[in-house]
Amino acid sequence: MSADEPQALEQEALAAIEQAADERALDEVRVRYLGKKGALSVQMKGLGKLPPEERKARGQVLNALRQKLEQAIAERRAALQAEALQKQLAAERVDVTLPARPERQGRVHPVSHVWEEVVEIFADLGFSVAEGPHIETDWYNFEALNIPPSHPARQEHDTFYFHANEQGERKLLRTHTSPVQIHTMESQQPPIRIIAPGRTFRCDSDQTHTPMFHQVEALVIDRDITMGHLKWTLEEFCKAFFETDNVKMRFRASHFPFTEPSMEVDINCTWEGGQVKVGEGDDWLEILGSGMVHPNVLKAGGLNPDEWQGFAFGIGIDRLAMLKYGIPDLRAFFDTDIRWLKHYGFTALQIPTLSGGLSA
Repeated sequence: MSADEPQALEQEALAAIEQAADERALDEVRVRYLGKKGALSVQMKGLGKLPPEERKARGQVLNALRQKLEQAIAERRAALQAEALQKQLAAERVDVTLPARPERQGRVHPVSHVWEEVVEIFADLGFSVAEGPHIETDWYNFEALNIPPSHPARQEHDTFYFHANEQGERKLLRTHTSPVQIHTMESQQPPIRIIAPGRTFRCDSDQTHTPMFHQVEALVIDRDITMGHLKWTLEEFCKAFFETDNVKMRFRASHFPFTEPSMEVDINCTWEGGQVKVGEGDDWLEILGSGMVHPNVLKAGGLNPDEWQGFAFGIGIDRLAMLKYGIPDLRAFFDTDIRWLKHYGFTALQIPTLSGGLSA
């Protein structure tokens, strides 16, 4: 049977397609039979020399053959690609059970580790984690928190403002995680018991301040919440976080627009060898601000202050990390120095748990 006939051409082409060892060889087969000068294309060009009745029949046969060859090429290409992938996977296979090379072993940043420590402690105390946006309105960041227009925190030298929008409103990067209090009160009914860890932003940079830092806010609202509940919660947190039962706390009267009464909280410590040791000595170190939620804040959150009351406090996560792990300069947290991270960082398996020890 002559190779010029469709049936012989089909058998020949299908055999060549099946024998193609890789995609390059398959492309050569495709060009040989389906290219502009390919065997099938030559027969298609010869249709014009045939009588009309024979031309139609032969054209249908050749078109069907083209579709059959194109389908066979596509199937063979898919099979070759799958085979190549399997070979690649076998060649690049990695045994994930092998220990990591020490020089390539990553470290968990102290801030991330302390963040998990804080969440672990408050989860044990019955708190849930709440989140809020980094970009806030003036209402959530200041107005709803009873911060007056004349307050220094609302000035541009302390807050990162965006350009005004078409309505003349200037949004800002939140200066604290306290706006999450308002979002939470708007979205759920009391009783409320939440912490809100997250990034915050202020125009400040020195040894103990950075333009971006981390805070955790706590909020408890119920009908019979008192200062006693606040003090007990803070004592339990400090004992668990610093992993000592000897922590002494001192509450000093202070002023925050969003709490009334307000208190600064100090813990006892001692300074030895240039490092602070919490739970020892007679010195005092300020660690956080706290107080009973101001009635105006409750109103802004849609709650009746005659029916509900609560407490709130805020802690700097970066500051906690510095205190607990003896890190002298806050700016080093963000220098991306791998040597620093290897020294102060934690391995991936050092997961903080109360039963196993937070910093174990």
